[in-house]
Amino acid sequence: MTAEAFPFRTAIQRDDSGDRRIFSWSTEEPPLHARFRLEWKFRAHPNTEESGPDMSPVSASQKMQSIGILQEGDPILSRTARPFTLPEEAEDARRVVAELASAADRADSIHVFSKGLGVAAPQIGIDRAAAIVRTPDGESITLLNPRIIEESAQVDEQYEGCWSFFDVRGMVPRPLSITVEHQDVNGERRITIFERGVARLVAHEIDHLDGVLYRKKMRPGAEPIPVAEYRGTGRGWQYRHEDDSKAQ
Repeated sequence: MTAEAFPFRTAIQRDDSGDRRIFSWSTEEPPLHARFRLEWKFRAHPNTEESGPDMSPVSASQKMQSIGILQEGDPILSRTARPFTLPEEAEDARRVVAELASAADRADSIHVFSKGLGVAAPQIGIDRAAAIVRTPDGESITLLNPRIIEESAQVDEQYEGCWSFFDVRGMVPRPLSITVEHQDVNGERRITIFERGVARLVAHEIDHLDGVLYRKKMRPGAEPIPVAEYRGTGRGWQYRHEDDSKAQ
C-alpha cells in the first residue's frame, strides 16, 4: 500500500448493465501477500480541461505516462529489442503479447484512435521483440521478431503520433507497401504484405523494436508540430484514391 502507484499490467474490465457499470479485475500471477488499491479518477466536465495536482493542464504525454507508457529519453527506447527464441520461449511471448494488449486497452480508454493504434514491448518496459497493431477496421496484428524485407518504391508522407512523446505530431515519409517476415509463437516463419495505413502502423512499431523513434525518419530539417496545431485528429489518413484509403 505504500509502494509507488503504477497501472495494472492487465486492464480493468467494464460491463454496462442497464443503469449499472460493473468493473472487474484479476491477475494470474499475484505476488505473495500482495495488496492492491484502486484509485478512481473521475472525468472532468467536457467544457473543462483535466489538470494535475498543481491544477496545471495534463498533457497527452503525461496521460500516456500515467498508464505505463515509457517516455522519450528512457534508454530502452533507443536499444534494439531482444528477439524471442521460438517455440522455446512461446510462453514468454504469449505473456508479453497479453501485456501489450492490456496497454492498448488502457490507451484506448483515454484517447480515440481513428487511424488505428500500435504499441511495442519496449514502450512498456519490456526488452523483447514484440508489438501489436490494431487497425481502424478492428483487425488485430501480432508481430513477433518482425523485420521488413522489402519496401515499395512509392513513398507517402503523413503525420504520425507516438505514445512516447504524444504532445506532438510529425510528418514521416513511409513506403506505401512493406513486406514483413515475422514468426508465430510456434516458431513458424510468416511473410505478410501490409499496405498504406496499416503498413505505416506496422513500420512505426518495427522501428520501436529497432530502437528508432519517428523523429529519425523525418526529412532533414523537419520538426514535429504541437498537437494543438495538428488538424488530423479524429480523421483517417488520406490517400489519393478513396477506395484505397478505406478508413486507413
